[in-house]
Amino acid sequence: MAILRKELRFDLVDKTPILIAEDDRMFRVLLQSWLEDRGYDVVVAENGQQAWDLLQTERSPKLVILDWMMPGLSGPDVCRKLRSRTGLRYRYVLLLTARNEKQDLVAGLEAGADDYLSKPFDALELHARLNVGRRILELQEQLLAAQEALRFEATHDALTGVWNGGAILQALGRELQRAGRMQTALGIMLLDLDNFKQVNDVHGHLVGDEVLRTSARRMCEKIRVYDLVGRYGGEEFLILAPGSVAPALQQQAERIRASIAEPINSSAGMLQISASIGVVGIAGQQSLPDPHALVRAADKAMYRAKAKGKNRVEEGALQAAEVGS
Repeated sequence: MAILRKELRFDLVDKTPILIAEDDRMFRVLLQSWLEDRGYDVVVAENGQQAWDLLQTERSPKLVILDWMMPGLSGPDVCRKLRSRTGLRYRYVLLLTARNEKQDLVAGLEAGADDYLSKPFDALELHARLNVGRRILELQEQLLAAQEALRFEATHDALTGVWNGGAILQALGRELQRAGRMQTALGIMLLDLDNFKQVNDVHGHLVGDEVLRTSARRMCEKIRVYDLVGRYGGEEFLILAPGSVAPALQQQAERIRASIAEPINSSAGMLQISASIGVVGIAGQQSLPDPHALVRAADKAMYRAKAKGKNRVEEGALQAAEVGS
């Protein structure tokens, strides 16, 4: 039976999760005990099928040790199935094998294993190879975090943190398609901060930025978890409210309007700002408007709110000619 040789102690700073799949009970217990003594948080599978079932969950360990020969699914079988699932986060797989022929090792790597270790092996070599796997997984996490940061920068407004104009319009297009497919309602609000130019003229643009950030934060606090807020341009914001139409849409807009109207504690002292909001909703219809037509209808309603004294909500409606098929 394969054993771990050169028994050494290596303490890990954190409890690194690791999955081991080994059908030999004695070796499995030995390997589990060795890993746990060194700070690993071990998840055990007794065969390839159990390992595969565990690996299909997002929360399963990203560091994996698979024995080559197991009943049902072998280690290479599990590797092939794992690599075919592109939606899962990457798992680093170390394949244990008693085979040492070059063609066997090549076959294991081609099946999707990242590394292999021939039985019997010593503790020092296992520790080193697992550290390589941990470093690669850490680098991948850093890469994914960098990609997510770039994606966020491309879709969000740098000043307020809400969606930018292009992204919120794309989201509106998707929500319209969903509403048509599911025959559900969709409401939008177009909001403009009243007299915002005066804030910039009197107090400067840095204070104006504070007002924009605070107003955006208050909008986000008053929407539902599945609503979206985007900075449409300048001091205008577009809010998407799936499943919401009048009067619920108007009530939500009123809550946002009232929140924005509360005094803002800025670096220039307490400031008062208000918002004029135009709302438009569609309810369970197969013929859907163009996203820009929906925004235009909300824009007209918003300007009516301004014409009627500002700091108010007005409901708009689509013209029949603006509704497509």
